This record gives sequence, C-alpha cells and structure tokens, in this order.
Amino acid sequence: MNRIVNQIKTYGINDPVVLLAMEKVPRHKFIPIENQKSAYLDGAVDIGYGQTISQPFMVAFMTQDLQLNKNDKVLEIGTGSGYQAAILSKIVKSVYTIEIIPELEKIAQARFISMGFDNIHVKLADGYYGWKDQGPFDAIIVTAASESIPLPLIEQLKVGGRMLIPIGKPLSVQQLTRIEKKDDNIVTTTLMSVRFVPFTRTT
Repeated sequence: MNRIVNQIKTYGINDPVVLLAMEKVPRHKFIPIENQKSAYLDGAVDIGYGQTISQPFMVAFMTQDLQLNKNDKVLEIGTGSGYQAAILSKIVKSVYTIEIIPELEKIAQARFISMGFDNIHVKLADGYYGWKDQGPFDAIIVTAASESIPLPLIEQLKVGGRMLIPIGKPLSVQQLTRIEKKDDNIVTTTLMSVRFVPFTRTT
C-alpha cells in the first residue's frame, strides 16, 4: 500500500488525511482478478463494461482539491469500481454515489457491504440529475467527462462547496474543472488536462 502513497507524494499530494485514506484502502480489491497485477501501478485499469478505475494520482488529487472535512456529505457521479467512493468514505461523514451501469452498481454495492463501508450509499440512476432528496452536498465529484456542467449538480451543491468535473468531448483531452459556489456567483477554475471515460446518459 505504501507504494501508492510514495507515488502520489512525488506528484505533490501532501494532505495527511488523503494519504492515510489512500494507504488504508486496498486498490486491488476494486479491480477484476485478471487485472489485479496492475493494481499498484500509477495508471488507470480496465474494470470492464467500457469503464476504468482512475490512476491513484488522479483519485488523490481530486480528493485533496475538494478540501474535505470529517462532517461533509459528498456526492459522486460515476461509482465505477467503487474505489473513489471508498477513499472518500475514510475522510467524510457520508458518501452518496450514482452509477448508471447496472452490473457495476451491483458489484460496487456488494463490494462496499463485504468490506464494511457502511457510510456509502449507492443508487442506480442517471448521474446528470444528481441525488436531489439527499442534497445539498458539501462537495461533488464527477468521474466521467461531460461536455457541459450539469445544472442539477450545481443546484445541489451547497453555498461554499466545491465540485470537480472533467469538461470536454468524449475520447479526447478534457479539462479538469473546479466549480466553487459562492453566495451570488459560480467561480470556475481549470486545473489540468485529463482523459476520462464519457459521461453516460440514459437518453
């Protein structure tokens, strides 16, 4: 596990809470057996159904940039393997995560139960609309690339909260964007170029 921590430290990840979470969560348990040999390399790994588990640095960077607190409620769009949600769950009070692919939602749900993650709540749905009846959220993290910022997610973000989302066309270079909700306006900041799987919709 220290291998991942040592890797991400070299990229400037220095929040001790994030580093501890990355050390505590065994990444290989979120990857199909046939691909587990790549679990502790600093790269994305195929998890089936056209999806990947993000590289450890990206998981750590996005988690650190959200500036989370222990009493926060966080919304994640794109459960995937469940790894990002598991990292978040070690830091915040509760995580609400949405997955649109039924097979991945079932796998993640079973994984959370078997590993004892009791503060993660999973829903099978179109993440564009967020999770309105559980909002507002202190932070929102989107782990798939969208061509625009979904308005329902902005509405469900608390004033003073942060959202991270890759903005750009599918299968191309996107821009990881931070959205901060102020009292009377929205502030967007481009952080870095990234490549994420497309934001899947029901329609």
